[in-house]
Amino acid sequence: MKKWQQQIRGWMANYLELPSDVMLDLPRVTTIGDFHVYIENHQGLLHFSEHEIRLKSRKGQIRLTGEGFVLKMMLSEEILVEGKMHSILFMDQ
Repeated sequence: MKKWQQQIRGWMANYLELPSDVMLDLPRVTTIGDFHVYIENHQGLLHFSEHEIRLKSRKGQIRLTGEGFVLKMMLSEEILVEGKMHSILFMDQ
């Protein structure tokens, strides 16, 4: 049933020209260079250290690796991280 709902949402996003991240409840990741990451639509912080951050999302996890991470802002569905980014990885459930 969930797959059917996802297909309908995807179709509606395309047909109505709505942003797919909103319709499909997907995370939106915005980076500025390799030192600033803003993530919207996450579902919680799973792990935080100076070298790794893991966030829960509807489709799995988002893993950031790097150096000197500083959590600048965290709201219920938004997070702003600064530090030297090495990688951003989307992991399936």
